[in-house]
Amino acid sequence: MKTKILMATSVLCLFLMSVQTFKSHTYHPTSQDLKIVGVYDGNEGYGYNFITTHKDDGSEFTMTFQKIEEAVLKEFDLDAELFVNQKFEVTYTSDIVVTKDENGFDDEVEVLTITHLKEL
Repeated sequence: MKTKILMATSVLCLFLMSVQTFKSHTYHPTSQDLKIVGVYDGNEGYGYNFITTHKDDGSEFTMTFQKIEEAVLKEFDLDAELFVNQKFEVTYTSDIVVTKDENGFDDEVEVLTITHLKEL
């Protein structure tokens, strides 16, 4: 009897772990726009950098946006040096992109996309 209970518990635990693993690999883009206020620090080739501050302690950090919508780039040519050190309100979305590495494991990367800029 103890063996049956132990086996049933083990199977149940494995099932619950597999369901949790499945749930953690279901990704959806952010459904709402996110916003920060930051100073544009330039384009490094891998993304557009904005210096902003943490709301809780006021410390500075750099946010890098890997993508920018074409309409925004037409309005604000962030590839030029013209807007470096300008303050902006940045509206963006966040997506999780999952790829497989060389060993077949999932590799998760957060991709931030600028959807709107407002010069302050």
